[in-house]
Order: sequence, then C-alpha cells, then structure tokens
Amino acid sequence: MTFTLSTTLPFDHIQHPDEFVSMDAVHQCAKAIEQAGFYAGTVTDHPVPSARWLDSAGHYAQDPFVMLSMVGAVTTTLRLQTNILVLPYRNPFITARMVSSLDRFTNGRVILGLGAGYLKAEYKALGVEFDNRNDLMDEYMRAMKLAWTGEDFEFEGTGYKALGNRMLPTPVQTPHPPLLVGGNSKRALRRAVELGDAWHPFFVPKQVTDTARTANLSEDQDIVDAIAYMAEHAAKIGRETPPKVIASSTFTLQGNWSAQEALDHYAQLKSLGVDGSGASIYTDNRTEYCEQALRFGEDVIAKIDF
Repeated sequence: MTFTLSTTLPFDHIQHPDEFVSMDAVHQCAKAIEQAGFYAGTVTDHPVPSARWLDSAGHYAQDPFVMLSMVGAVTTTLRLQTNILVLPYRNPFITARMVSSLDRFTNGRVILGLGAGYLKAEYKALGVEFDNRNDLMDEYMRAMKLAWTGEDFEFEGTGYKALGNRMLPTPVQTPHPPLLVGGNSKRALRRAVELGDAWHPFFVPKQVTDTARTANLSEDQDIVDAIAYMAEHAAKIGRETPPKVIASSTFTLQGNWSAQEALDHYAQLKSLGVDGSGASIYTDNRTEYCEQALRFGEDVIAKIDF
C-alpha cells in the first residue's frame, strides 16, 4: 500500500479516564491499531491551553513524547507521529533530543508533524512571542537538522546560542525522521518545500478555519492549487521533487460508517495528488475503539490498492 493511513490515538479523552487514561488503554488501543494495519498512530500537542478555548470545543492533550514512548514500547511496526507538535513552544535542541531518543529506541519509527500553532493564550503562558511563531518555525527546523547530524555544531538563534555542541546518538532515520509541515497558508507551503519532507494539511471547511486562524482548504480545487503552488516553488528554489502530501485525518469512524465511502474518499484524495491521510475513531468506549479500528483494517486498509 503506497497510500498511507494514520489514526488519532484516543488518550486525550480525559472525560473517559477509565477507558482511555491508563497504561492498560495504551496497551490495548496501540496494539489494536497496529494489528489493523494503520501506518501511524498520532498525538496532539497542547501543554497548557486556555480555559476559554477548552470550554468552547477545545481539547486537552497529553505530552506527545511521553505518549509516543509508551506506544512505541508496546508496538513494533506502528509509526509514532506528532500531529502536530507546536514547534515554537520548546527550545529546538530539547525537541531534537527527544525526537532523536525516541527514534533511536523505537528503531526509526518517528514521524514529526510540525506546525506553528494558533493559540495566542497558550503561547503567552509558555513565554513565547506569538507574532514571531513563523520565523521561529523556520529557525527551529534548521537548528534541529544541524543537531541531528551528530557532528559538533554552532548555531545562533533567538535567545540561545550553540558554540560547539554535539548531540548523540543520532536518529536511526537519516538524515532525520520525516518532517511533515503543517499549515494551510502559502508561507507554510513554502516551508514544506524549503525545509520539510511532506506537507501536512488540515482539510476543513471555512467556518472551522475562521476560528482556527488558518487558511481554508475545503474544496478539491484548493488542494490542487496548493500542490501546484508547492511544485512551482520547488522549481524556483531548485528542489527536484516537491514534498509529498500527507493529510491529517479526513474520515470519521463513528456509528455505522461505510467502508465503501471511506475507500471512495481516499481514492478521490489520491486522484488529487494526496499521498496519505487518516481516520478518526469517535467512541467513549475502549472496546468499541479497538473493534472499529480492526473493522477499518479489514474493510478499508486491506482493500486499498493505490
């Protein structure tokens, strides 16, 4: 299967602690999605969101590297993906160290989905300048790539300086784990071309993007235009092959969902130039979560031939 499919791990659902907030839940759910054949399990990143956002349809998030470490310990083939890590929240060398350790100890299974984020109150709580987030994204990606070489390096960034530092061991994946650049703006598209391995878009209707402060991607033509823009920019800067397109989850598994509808949906994305996507399982029950994942594996993943 060349079209890859991920799924969102359910450990953020703290309203159902007995079902999803335990080591037993990590064991059961992670093994189920691996057995189902999902390419990756994904986690989100909100260390300290505002109460206002949480109370208006926001969500909590566990620490992404803690969760992926536990998932990695109970699986052997499942890729471990951040979707997304808000890169400017942390010193880039701290992030590079966490990524390198996780990739090394899970034998090269990390996929690093990255984004600039949009929650001003969370930025403020973390002491990071919200208006500088895009510049910090570019800077931090360059800093991490340098650290991942395993060689002595120097780098002067925003409020920090490396004067001859070294980070070992390096990630198993070379030169580093895949960098999936999130964001729907033209700047994010250029970043994907200049610094990333794939573009990681969030396909949502306009009413959602209005509240999330991100560019609208709701029609097929929006996707086609974005891919064309990346190809144009790649040619401009001399990149031979434009980034792949690995979308965030675009299909919902809830109730009596249709496997044929899922297959048709992913085939349509593939026809537009998308190389991967995902499915989100909505249930308040761990057993049902695993059952839905396994059904998706049998009825969808096993039948995708593109």
